[in-house]
Amino acid sequence: MGLVKISDELHEEIRKSSNVMSRSINSQVEFWIKTGMLAELNPTLTFNEILQQRLRDENVSLEGILHEGKS
Repeated sequence: MGLVKISDELHEEIRKSSNVMSRSINSQVEFWIKTGMLAELNPTLTFNEILQQRLRDENVSLEGILHEGKS
């Protein structure tokens, strides 16, 4: 594991966003890094398309959840 130095201001923004997203600070940073890397490698994809691809890669199925309330 390495150490990355960032500004105090950026650390504070990460802390606040990690609270909103219910992630640890480290998990929030890791999420942003992975998403940013995918965005650089796939410049034509939108943020939502990148997230959908990551969900598919993890075999996450929201089909049952999405149709649960439609009775």
